[in-house]
Amino acid sequence: MIETPNAASVALVREGKVLLIKRAHAPYQNLWTFPGGRMEPGETVEQCAVRELQEELGVTIRNPHPVLTQSLGRDGTYRLAVFATTDFSGAIRPSDEVSGFKWIDPGALPALRTTSRLDDVIRECFKVLGQSW
Repeated sequence: MIETPNAASVALVREGKVLLIKRAHAPYQNLWTFPGGRMEPGETVEQCAVRELQEELGVTIRNPHPVLTQSLGRDGTYRLAVFATTDFSGAIRPSDEVSGFKWIDPGALPALRTTSRLDDVIRECFKVLGQSW
């Protein structure tokens, strides 16, 4: 059983594609993954998801659907709550934490260096949103 989350990430899905970012800093530097980050004191995991997307990409998300919680890091340092949504607005303006971003068809994932099991997580995100993979 995974403890209470201490971080959140969000799959933004649009027209059958998912937005991935390339991390500019450790942990997971130069790997493609979902935008997100660590919770701050006093915020809920949903508030963390909303804040992180605003900070990293300049977008506002609404109606984040919980997908799963997973333990990451060698010692389970990160307990990541993953959300998915199709409800977001704003132009993408990456922060200095992001070295690149792209909308990707899930079938193109094998060509990218991603965080562990990202394909499985994306599959679950699409399922939660009622979309085909």
